[in-house]
This record gives sequence, structure tokens and C-alpha cells, in this order.
Amino acid sequence: MAMPQNSTGENGFCFTQTLDFSRPSPSPSEAGRTFTTPSGREPAGTPLSNGMASSGISSPSDSCAEPLCSATPPEEGTQFSQGIKYVSAEGEELACGWGGFTPGCLQLFNTSKGVLFFLCMASFLQGMTVNGFINTVITSIERRFDLRSYQSGLIASSYDIAACLCLTFVSYFGGNGHKPRWLGWGVLVMGLGSLLFALPHFTTGQYEARSAAEVGVCGGNHSLPCAQAASGLSSYRFVFMLGQFLHGMGATPLYTLGVTYLDENVKTNYSPVYIAVFYTAAILGPAAGYLVGGMFLNIYTEIGREIDIAPENTLWVGAWWIGFLGAGAASLLISIPILGYPQRLPGSQRYIVMRVSEAHQLKDGSHKKASDPDFGKTVKDLPRSVLLLLKNPTFIFLCLAGATEATLIAGMSTFGPKFLESQFSLSASEAATFFGYLVVPAGGGGTFLGGFLVNKFKLRCSGIIKLCLLCTVSSLLAIFIFFIHCPNMPMAGVTQKYEGSALPGGHLNLTAACNAACGCLQESYSPVCGSDDIMYYSPCHAGCKEVSENLRNGKKVYRECSCIEKPLLPSPGDAEAGKCTSSCAKKPLLLFFMFVVILFTFLSSIPALTATLRCVSDRQRSFALGIQWIVVRTLGGIPGPIAFGSMIDKSCLLWQDQCGEQGSCYVYQNSAMSRYTLIAGLVYKVLGTTFFIVACLLYKPPPAESAPGSSDASENGNCDLQEHKPSLPAGEDM
Repeated sequence: MAMPQNSTGENGFCFTQTLDFSRPSPSPSEAGRTFTTPSGREPAGTPLSNGMASSGISSPSDSCAEPLCSATPPEEGTQFSQGIKYVSAEGEELACGWGGFTPGCLQLFNTSKGVLFFLCMASFLQGMTVNGFINTVITSIERRFDLRSYQSGLIASSYDIAACLCLTFVSYFGGNGHKPRWLGWGVLVMGLGSLLFALPHFTTGQYEARSAAEVGVCGGNHSLPCAQAASGLSSYRFVFMLGQFLHGMGATPLYTLGVTYLDENVKTNYSPVYIAVFYTAAILGPAAGYLVGGMFLNIYTEIGREIDIAPENTLWVGAWWIGFLGAGAASLLISIPILGYPQRLPGSQRYIVMRVSEAHQLKDGSHKKASDPDFGKTVKDLPRSVLLLLKNPTFIFLCLAGATEATLIAGMSTFGPKFLESQFSLSASEAATFFGYLVVPAGGGGTFLGGFLVNKFKLRCSGIIKLCLLCTVSSLLAIFIFFIHCPNMPMAGVTQKYEGSALPGGHLNLTAACNAACGCLQESYSPVCGSDDIMYYSPCHAGCKEVSENLRNGKKVYRECSCIEKPLLPSPGDAEAGKCTSSCAKKPLLLFFMFVVILFTFLSSIPALTATLRCVSDRQRSFALGIQWIVVRTLGGIPGPIAFGSMIDKSCLLWQDQCGEQGSCYVYQNSAMSRYTLIAGLVYKVLGTTFFIVACLLYKPPPAESAPGSSDASENGNCDLQEHKPSLPAGEDM
């Protein structure tokens, strides 16, 4: 039988010369033996498990005319005229459903696009919950449960701690098991974690924010017994940590098995686009979390209860818990269809046959062990699997580069809203919404663009690493923007004396002649903005004697404030509840370069992930992603929020005082916060750049295997005739 020259079929196979399969169809006893090409070569045609055939040519001759496998696998022992036998998995069910319930209408979703949709929904919910809602409500939770920044950082890190403990087990056994079932149960556990995270709202008493009248004006009753002031709610941090622990357990399969399940069921050159769409959903999730969470924070936490303080007041606690209830219920629903998918999608074997290996070549040739179909199915192969990955320097340095990026991403996503809140004098809800506007186009666009560039330019592994290097250097240059900062809004007794002169660093003096007779308590923090554009600790500390309401915006207005002087008038001035609005001229510049840093940081994420998948053997992909996530979380995700939280605590000017006990931070020093952010950014970006350079230099690609004139097709992973390469034994040519 003759094949036309340079023909290309629906599966993308292409042949650079006429192939003449002149031998008759072999008998069953001869299945898998050789056939002849015009050059006289007789490549091996040994059948492999899982429906793959290993031969010296890239595909059977009929591959351009019809699919290699259909939704129903061929019967075992089916013979093709080319002498290649396709072996089906005994009893393997490729229909979508639950047990024996596999209605025909569900099979419409039994495609790679259907899987992508549900996995995108799951990653969107995971991102919205873990990286959106939690980061948005950090300030509110600190205020409601009297937590410090390092404690809230530990809550954020509990997610990564759980993932580290589960990754080896899940990626190793799940990678060789039924991936959709692991994914479905993981999403269900993640939903339970969200419901648990909201539980403290329902098990604690009502939040008693001291209203504007109670905070009081000069001369009011300010008694506040210490037994009543100290809430003792900080122990609830362990419930939040357990909720985050379940989030981490549930999300572990999503970014290891989910990625490899997509990669196995689509063409090699489409894989970066599918993975980019999947990760873009994971990036849009946090953006939606910031925006929706910011809206919820404008609702008082005790819904239905009248309160006379506004969201701008630092005593305000928004309805932080609503998002977790909705996300938890949605996760439980999404887990149901994911559990119904088969172990592999119908027609996926054609892509396995088409794949061209780009695994890093080890000098001792031990990388070929991973091509054995039986490798990795038992626990005894686990040490060998780990050893093979540890001997792969490209994989190791890609992991280290990912860890440096993860440290910055975890730290900035957790405390980014707090940074904006301090720099621009915003409320918690405004800062969360602002940060969401940055993350949507920069993070989501950068993630999708990274996968698009890999597919557009048909980059191989070394080219992908160079793209990552370019992105890291670009974000390194942009991070120098943190040399500048917005000045703190002047605050009497905190950043300056009441007379207007500066305070010596680290010293507070909230008492002055104008409020000495008022009997103000430091426990009663409720900042007001005076008509002289200076903030005061509370209406009492401003010496205000009367209170009314501004009908235009509903804010409390305090009058007859003895510490505030009206311009050109000797009479006392007024004050309005809330922080003074910042008029920082550097705000647009700071926001633009923050956008650039986020864009280029996320632009390298999908290329780095694609390079990781390509530099290891096919059978080690899930396990390699699991090991990479362990390194990334251990060195990046876990210490990131804790380190950033500790640094932000160091820049605190004004701590909450609960009868001698230190609570959360009220006011941060903007210059110190920017300086610490700059130092951390430079250190980790320089390390990331170094690791990408070393990974690129040490990468050793497989020898060129394509016939002359077919290099373009090989780049696409569509044809690889291996014309000039001697035949390898079965299992060693992958």
C-alpha cells in the first residue's frame, strides 16, 4: 500500500517520503513484527500497553485517514495491515457517568473542552476562595478576632502546609490512577474547607463595635473594663487554619493531576493553550474574589443590625463570611460532574502516539527507565522516581525559580490590599476592590498570554526557559518602583506632634493641652479627619464636643474640636469620621509599575509549567508536578506570607492596645513598608533570574530525530519519522 508524499491527515501526521508497506497482514503469532520501508530498514513494532505502539516510524500508515482510536476501543488483538497491534485496557470504560448511570446526553461533555470547562470552574472557585476572599478579609478577620499580621500570615500558609503533606501521595498514586476521581473528591474536600472557614461567624457572639456615640466626644463616659475589652477570640485562628488545611488538601490534585489530565488528552501543541486557559481561570478567581469580597465588606457583619458607624471606620467589620458559604456550596456542586469523567477521554490515544519527547537526557541514560509502561505503578518505584527527578538539573532549577516567584506572589497577594490601604489611605473594601482591578488584567492577561506565546512561536523547551528569563528580568527592572512611596497622612500624636512638629521615631504622644481634660482612652481608636487635613486618633483626642450627621454622605461630623483650628479663624474646627483622603501625586506611577510587575510575573507562569512538563519523561509528569509544588510551597508559598507579615509588622507605627496586650496594627509607616517590599522583591527576582539562567544552560535536549524537511512538523509534535535513528527496544524510544 502506498502513501502519497507529504500528505497530512486530520491528526496532523505528515510523511516526507512514500512509504510502501508491501508485506501481507501478519498472523496473530507474528503481530508486532517488522515491515519494510524503501530504505530497507526494519524498525521494531512491539505493542505497548495502554494502546500505544512503539515503532521506528511515527504512526501507522492509515493514521492520516482515520482516528487511531475511537470512543470504543478495538478488541484486543485487532490487527492492522501495517503489522501494529493496538491493545485495549481490559474492561476500560470511556463513557461519562457515575457507575452504571451513563446517559447519552452526558457524552456531549465527554470531550477535552468539557473537561476544561469543569476544571476551569474548579480552579476559579479555588482561586476566588484561597487567593481572593481570604486575602480580602485578612484585615477584617484581624480586627474581628484580634489577630496580628504574622498570625494571619500563618493562616494563609496553612494552605501550602497541607499541600506539601499531600502532594507526594496524591501526585504519585493519583498520576497512575483514576485522575478525575481524585480531582472530584479534592474539589469536594475544598468545599468543606470553605464552609468550615465561615463557621466562626456563627459560633461567636455578636460583634460589638463601639458606635460613634460610644467612642464619644470630649468629656463623655469612656470607661471600658478590661475584662470586656479583651475578647479572647484569637484562638479561632486554629479553626481558620483547619479550614485552610482542607483547602490545601482539596486543591492538591487540581494543579498536578488536572494539568496532566488536560495535557494527556489534547495535542502537544494545543496543550499550552489549554493549560493557559485553565490557569487564567485560576487567576481570574482571585480577581473576582477581591471584587466580590470588597462588596461584601461594605455589608456589616451582623446582617440586619443597625449600626451608626460607616465602612470607612477602622472599627467596621464587613460580612467577610458570605463569600465562603457561596464558594463552598458551589465547590460541592462542581465536584459531581468531575467525578463522572472516565480515566481517559475517547480518542486520546492518538495524541499519545503523536507526542515527541523533549525530556532532559541524563548522561547515564537512566531517564529511559521512566519509559517502561510498568514503571511507577507500585510503591517500590517511588525512590527511583524521586532519584530520576533529582538527577534532572533543568527540573531542579525550574523548581527553585518557581519557588522564588511563589514567595513574592504569595506575599503580595496576601498583603497587597493592605499595602494599597496604607499607601493611599483607603478603607479595607476600597483597597480590595482596587487590588482586584490590578489583578484582573495583569494576572489573568499575563497567564493567558504566556501560554499563547508558547503556542504561537512553537517554542521548544530551551526557548520556553529563555522566555521565562526575559519575563523575570523585565519584572526585576519594574520592581525598582518601590523606591518611591506615598507619604503617610499626618496624624496628630502619631506622625507629628499636636503643634505640628515631627515626633521622634517610635514615640507616641496622644495627649496634649487641648484634650488633657477629656479623659480619652487609647483603647478607643476611631480616626477622624480634621478640617485642617490632619487625622486624629479619635473624636475625643481631637477635643470634639458635639456630634451630628452629614446628610450628603451619611458620615458622622464632629464639631467644636478644640485641637483643630479653622484657617484664618480663631474658633475650633470640625472633623469627619474616617481617614483623610490621600492626594499622593505618585499614585498613578506606583499603580502602573505594580501592574507591570504583576503582568510579567504571571506571564512566565505557564511557560515555566510547560517547560517542567516537557523536560521530564511522560510517565513522570504528574509526579514531577507534585514534587515541584512541594518545593514551591516549602520554599515559597509557606514562608512567603509569614515573612511578608513579619516585615509589615516591623513597619507598624501604632499598635492596638487591649489593656496592655498588643493587638493588630492600626497605622503603618509607608516608607518602611515600601523599603521592605523593595528589598524582598530584589532578592527573590535576582534569585529567580539566576535559576532560569542555570536551567537554560544545563538543559540537554534529546538528539535530533526528525527527517530532513520535517523539522517544522516536528516542532508541532505532529510528525517524527526518526528516519536516521536506529530502532530502540520497546519502551525506550519515548
